[in-house]
Amino acid sequence: MVKQFKIIVEKHPDGYVAYPLGLKGVVVGEVDTYEEALADVKSAIEFHIETFGPETENAVKL
Repeated sequence: MVKQFKIIVEKHPDGYVAYPLGLKGVVVGEVDTYEEALADVKSAIEFHIETFGPETENAVKL
């Protein structure tokens, strides 16, 4: 089963920042475009789940 996350992409004066809801500790640095932010946060989610396991949803606190 594939877990779906809502992703927030915020526009700031210097670029975009994205993060998933329900997965603590995953934030993407500032990038130039919406598409880059979305791609980066998807990659960060995959890395987080591969590293900490799918059971870490809502459990990882930084």
